[in-house]
Amino acid sequence: MLSNWERFMTKNYKKVRERCRKGIPPSVRPRAWLYLCGGKLLLEQRRNLYAQLAAQDGDPRWVDDIRKDLHRQFPYHEMFIDQEGHGQQDLFHVLKAYSILNTSVGYCQAQAPLAAFLLMHMPAEQAFWCLVSICDKYLAGYYSQGMETLQVDGDILFGLLKKVTPSVYKHLKKQKVEPILYMTEWFLCVFTRTLPWDTILRIWDMFLCEGVKIIFKVALVVLKFSLGRQGILKRCPTMYETLEVLRNPPQEILEEEFVVYQMHRLNLSDEDFEYEHQRQLAKRRAAKENGKRSGRRFSGSSSTARRLSPSATSQGDSHLTAIGENSEVAILAAVAVNPRETFTNHAQVNRHQQTSLADKYELGDKYPFSIHSIIKHGNKKPGEWYGPHS
Repeated sequence: MLSNWERFMTKNYKKVRERCRKGIPPSVRPRAWLYLCGGKLLLEQRRNLYAQLAAQDGDPRWVDDIRKDLHRQFPYHEMFIDQEGHGQQDLFHVLKAYSILNTSVGYCQAQAPLAAFLLMHMPAEQAFWCLVSICDKYLAGYYSQGMETLQVDGDILFGLLKKVTPSVYKHLKKQKVEPILYMTEWFLCVFTRTLPWDTILRIWDMFLCEGVKIIFKVALVVLKFSLGRQGILKRCPTMYETLEVLRNPPQEILEEEFVVYQMHRLNLSDEDFEYEHQRQLAKRRAAKENGKRSGRRFSGSSSTARRLSPSATSQGDSHLTAIGENSEVAILAAVAVNPRETFTNHAQVNRHQQTSLADKYELGDKYPFSIHSIIKHGNKKPGEWYGPHS
């Protein structure tokens, strides 16, 4: 299949998807991931670019923060135990190279576990181009200032939850638990800090093949079976207990076969994803227009009009800046990502001001994009849903 990749992806995509859903064999997984995400295409078009970027000094702001995060990524894995070992060194070069390539985003702490996870499966140069593909296309806008795309996707997730498990939806709505409080780490880190190892591998097999909707489906399974079990909602009288359950889901519902089986059982069609996507965008447009008419600045995706904008101080210490009416939500969202550390994002410009990688590298119609184009086309073959970000 890999030897005839273009033919399979353009003429027999369903076969590729079926193989990915069953689980890619470990012996071919690194190559398959590289092909699936478009990393091989990027690597071939810019064969020497990674080496050039890795040799540069980089922006001191990002370099300092990257160094601080190196030892936190899979600290018990033999590849990253030694501070001077090749694992941490490769991780440093990959993250630094990305911060140089995409100066509008720079470095975000949530990118580190993605890069480390990729490095466990492939050489640094291949891991770098896979990271570029994931951050700039699959998760486009997630790491930008304000994280507006992440907030929109949180609202989409909440809307889909109403269809999947109404009781959990009503519980979260009654307690006013914003999606950003529990889904941030799941989406930004693509579950690399949440799921058991075998489950992560299966999820990534599907994620790189089918796109961001896989993250939504996993999140819905976790929400449904964490809070939807008998008697759990009664034991969660406040937001605190609810978030504790979501931060520590029962191990049995995170097992590989259970998650994959329940994902396929979700009663969600491609039309459901598209409908909820359009509905949330319409709600945001209406809220923005109402804000203009009332003379207030619209700055969020929910009724409380709030926005999360993590940044860093000139001294290199992390802090949070909330742009909007409620800074408490920004702080809680950061804690939801990492209870022990402050979440950091050094994005400098809004996602709408960025030049897309498709423009930079002239990738044409062979590059996968984020949910805002993927979910509109569902399970059509790649030639029909690879295209400019809309």
